[in-house]
Amino acid sequence: MAYPQPPADPGRHQLMRSSQDRWVAGVAGGLAHRFGISPGLVRFLFVLSLLLPGPQIILYLALWILLPKEPRLW
Repeated sequence: MAYPQPPADPGRHQLMRSSQDRWVAGVAGGLAHRFGISPGLVRFLFVLSLLLPGPQIILYLALWILLPKEPRLW
């Protein structure tokens, strides 16, 4: 039996790289916009995570490649 899908929340946006709030590739700006938090906080947590062992740089590069870029609104 298939369950009905809940309606899409109009306040949520698709995860995209930011075209306006970016320093390098717009990944932190896109994540911050998607989850409704400060881009500075996302960047700080990323830099802090670099002190821990793990694939943080690889994950950032993968998001840079896989996430579509947000269209610029002029």
